[in-house]
Amino acid sequence: MEQNNDTQVTEFILLGFAGQHKSWHILFIVFLVIYVATLVGNIGTILLIKIDSCLHTPMYFFLQHLAFVDLCYTSAITPKMLQNFVGTEKSISFIGCMVQLLVYGTFATSDCYILSAMAVDRYVAICHPLRYPTLMSHRVCILLLVGSYIMGFLNASVNVSFIFSLNFCKSNKINHFFCDEPPILALSCSNTDLNIMLIMVFVGINLTFTVLVVIFSYIHILAAILRISSAAGKRKALSTCTSHLTAVTIFYGTLSYMYLHPGTNESQEQEKMASVFYGIIIPMLNPLIYSLRNQDVMEALKRIGKTCF
Repeated sequence: MEQNNDTQVTEFILLGFAGQHKSWHILFIVFLVIYVATLVGNIGTILLIKIDSCLHTPMYFFLQHLAFVDLCYTSAITPKMLQNFVGTEKSISFIGCMVQLLVYGTFATSDCYILSAMAVDRYVAICHPLRYPTLMSHRVCILLLVGSYIMGFLNASVNVSFIFSLNFCKSNKINHFFCDEPPILALSCSNTDLNIMLIMVFVGINLTFTVLVVIFSYIHILAAILRISSAAGKRKALSTCTSHLTAVTIFYGTLSYMYLHPGTNESQEQEKMASVFYGIIIPMLNPLIYSLRNQDVMEALKRIGKTCF
């Protein structure tokens, strides 16, 4: 990776947020609290599903892995951001930047596919309840999960390999709080048309496919619920979907804004805030959404509480 002056790029500088030096202590405390809550919530979700045998179903199998990928992709960016708030050195090595982007991209993309697999699970449970044990067998769940991780790694590895084959000679200062694709491409003196096309194609395919799976699943779910005669039956069917639908709406809405809207210099700070919400806030919210709005999880918490105390 040679610059015009024949020096080698060995590190990048993460500029973070505009004006963060004035309120770094407040930002550090806020994001530290969010990150700790994220760790507690997601690790707690994983352990609860592992311990309680009543939650050993396909839905919670996917929820367990959703908590895992949330932990992984937020942990790829948050600790470094916290370090940059309190440290004078805001640099990240070239290799460190590549690894951060690879891990973040892999698990964030896997998140999309796991959410779509959960939509399929809800569709089968509500529309084909008698065939549910066969259609959503453990083997099928494993295949869907492995496919989610493969798609995540494929997406991230291709984009990262093409990005870090570029030459960087404009600057080594990344106008972001972590190594994300658009601000890194802005530093390259190479032609980035292929990279931009790859990002749009991969993000477009991943978003379009997974969103369509979710939409078609919920169209059939809604049709099945409307055919239920009793109000109690409708409420019960809806209650099994509300948590997932809430998480999907927040996740895809933020992700679409981040990657599919035309970027401008004026929107850079807005994009950073979208990244905060997507990469840091959502992993904290998911355990709350799935616990506070899910009767099975609340009952499992009560059973664990009685056992412990």
